[in-house]
Amino acid sequence: MERLKFYNAAVLTPYRIINDGYVLVDNGKIASIGKGDIAAEDYYPINAENMYLSPGFIDIHTHGGGGHDFMDGTAEAYLGAANMHIKHGTTSMVPTTLTSTNKELKKTFEVFKKAKKLNTNGASLLGLHLEGPYFSMEQRGAQDPRYIRNPDYDEYSDILNWSDDIIRWSAAPELPGGMEFGKYVSSKGIVVSIAHSNAIYEQVLDGYENNYTHVTHLYSGMSSVRRINAYRYAGVVESAYLIDDMTVEIIADGAHLPASLLKLIYKIKSADKIALVTDSIRAAGMPEGKTRIGSLDDGQEAIVEDGVAKLPDRSAFAGSVATADRLVRTMVRKAGISLMDVVKMITSTPAKIMKLENKGSIEVGKDADIVLFDKNINIKMAVVNGQIKFRC
Repeated sequence: MERLKFYNAAVLTPYRIINDGYVLVDNGKIASIGKGDIAAEDYYPINAENMYLSPGFIDIHTHGGGGHDFMDGTAEAYLGAANMHIKHGTTSMVPTTLTSTNKELKKTFEVFKKAKKLNTNGASLLGLHLEGPYFSMEQRGAQDPRYIRNPDYDEYSDILNWSDDIIRWSAAPELPGGMEFGKYVSSKGIVVSIAHSNAIYEQVLDGYENNYTHVTHLYSGMSSVRRINAYRYAGVVESAYLIDDMTVEIIADGAHLPASLLKLIYKIKSADKIALVTDSIRAAGMPEGKTRIGSLDDGQEAIVEDGVAKLPDRSAFAGSVATADRLVRTMVRKAGISLMDVVKMITSTPAKIMKLENKGSIEVGKDADIVLFDKNINIKMAVVNGQIKFRC
């Protein structure tokens, strides 16, 4: 483990920005924080040059990047995406699957375990997020309709026996068997999230009471106000606002949600209940043009233009090509939110959602996951568990 001394930094702690601050890193942990300089002869000195020193960004929903998708079925896909994302400030990530065959899913589990051991240069691979296959067909978005179905106890209990790396699962609670799914999966310590759902408020509330505590990519693939037999009903979006303790995540790439909605979500939910996610596909960090969602062999075609991925007929978005630094820039510049709160939404809030007690903030004793960036949110350095993984 390296012993590092960052000095001459604008340190973003949970409570304030310490200008002319320092942070000592020892044995993979944050050892000391303060103002001014400190004598530390055995530490490698890093002059931050008045730039921001922040907790490492935590992306709890990503499908890949750098030309790789986690459904490709290779360790190289995980490693390649992790290496691309760390250059944009992501020090921890939760690789996410798509609706697929169970054979493909099982292979993904095996490959993830291998990749996690081999991952020495990229963002940490925290665990797996299963997105699907228990979704509403009406709200499927770019999810492959061939594999969408209702929850089945025999199936999902088997899936959980295949891997101990699953830490999050997204589903639609209103489906037959949805409430039993929520109770069972959450009993295994897994975060259960509402996604691609056509539920009304009463169903979302039932879901929340059965441990659907989070909402996947708010506004994308979910119901808003609906009219049923002449009467209006609140959808998933309004329910997320009404249930105070429910957390949400947003794709703050400036395309999926305009500035007006970013401001509204922040105004209602606050930084403590919002996580910024990339929801990035393989095209993140790559030139615009044709791409594929999911595996190269069995995925769906998509096209990247105007900084976002779309279905070939341009009828809907098909995942994002965002990186974590782009999310931060968007929230600061377009939504006008303070840097302190924006950083919270991509560090401490996702850490709390995923129950990561040792990550998400610059505090003594926490894991030394740190990023250094300038006033334009250009990443200059990324440190994971006290090790410098990227330096510009």
